[in-house]
Amino acid sequence: MSRVSRGFSLIEILVAMAVFAILSVVAWSALNNAFISSEIVGDRMDRLQSLQQTMRFLSSDILQSAPRPIRDELGDSYKPAIMSVAGNEFPLELTHGGWTNPAGLPRATLQRSAYRIEDDQLVRYHWRVLDRTYANEPITQVLLDGVESLAFRFYDANGETSDSWPALAAGGGANPRSRPRAVEIILTLTGEGEITRLVEVAP
Repeated sequence: MSRVSRGFSLIEILVAMAVFAILSVVAWSALNNAFISSEIVGDRMDRLQSLQQTMRFLSSDILQSAPRPIRDELGDSYKPAIMSVAGNEFPLELTHGGWTNPAGLPRATLQRSAYRIEDDQLVRYHWRVLDRTYANEPITQVLLDGVESLAFRFYDANGETSDSWPALAAGGGANPRSRPRAVEIILTLTGEGEITRLVEVAP
């Protein structure tokens, strides 16, 4: 007696298709969430790297600050070695070392740099010469976006603090070559709050 082969019924096929569709939706949802999570992590890592780079620039420039004032653009007066005063175009402007010269170009190893916020971006300026004129255009680099404010707190040799530099001497004047003992960087980021770092100035 021969056995009659029997195929799948329509209901069985529909059930199998429904199960396959549900599993496909679940698998796609998990894969999509993984892609979204990976993108979020990648963006966060990029943000963290930009923040670390910003702090490296600021910390390095402050750490290696040099007691070298510069002549202003007209050449008739001097700007302090470190300058952070109300009304100045830059929240921080300073002379610092660490400008390597592997090619042996005819230039100094000291550099004049400055920082300010433009359209919620922190921008670093530096010049190829110390005693610049109006013809010397600065080189700019955008370090970080989403920046609300940048401020500094300066510590003198006695531990006294000031929100500006150079500090006034007892007679009312300011030494243009003076440097603080340490500088606190206060960086406020949109949606991320305040980040601070205390940098000791090399003697």
